[in-house]
Amino acid sequence: MKFASGRLWLHLLGMLVVVVLLIFGVKWWLHIYTHHGEGIEVPDLYGMDYRKAKDLVEEDGLEIMANDSTYIKEMPAGCIVVQSPAKGMLVKEGRTIYVTINSLTIPRVKIPDLIDNCSYREAQARLQQLEFRVLPPRLIDGEKDWVYGILLDGRHVRAGDMVARESQLTLIIGNGAYGDDYYGEDEDLEFEYEGDADQQDENADADDDIDDFLPVDLNAEEDE
Repeated sequence: MKFASGRLWLHLLGMLVVVVLLIFGVKWWLHIYTHHGEGIEVPDLYGMDYRKAKDLVEEDGLEIMANDSTYIKEMPAGCIVVQSPAKGMLVKEGRTIYVTINSLTIPRVKIPDLIDNCSYREAQARLQQLEFRVLPPRLIDGEKDWVYGILLDGRHVRAGDMVARESQLTLIIGNGAYGDDYYGEDEDLEFEYEGDADQQDENADADDDIDDFLPVDLNAEEDE
């Protein structure tokens, strides 16, 4: 019995040694296979032009991809504002760094329904909230401070038009006086002028259609 017990403990000790060696062997193999603790440090790309960042990471054996864009007016167009993985992380060769770049163009914003629909102060507040620049208003005859139109670089814009953010807009508002309506004034005058011209042409045509008659002396006919 003592001999059998000794062999049993010997077998158990041998199994324990095998298990320990197996655990350390697996850890050693994983360490070599995954290159644990080794890798390429991700550079800081924040604020860097995308093309320069691309050259930099490719020199280190990494890849870069722009998967989103945003707009920050204080930063240059085309620069990187967000990156993943973050700077300083260790990654394997060939790893792709995903970045968000500052938009190359200013985003466009839809003009809200303001014309003939609200007062000057309300329209000004809504446009400034959308980050438009509101210039001093243009006054016309009409209800005081009522919005009759919106100008962008001298041309009219309407509700729903897409306009670049930070554009300079001029509101056309009433001055409290009532006179000729601002809208359509020139068109009405032109219409009246064209109407008079058409009428003159018709009268001229009617005059041309009248036949020329020779005067007839009725007394002469009775004498005959």
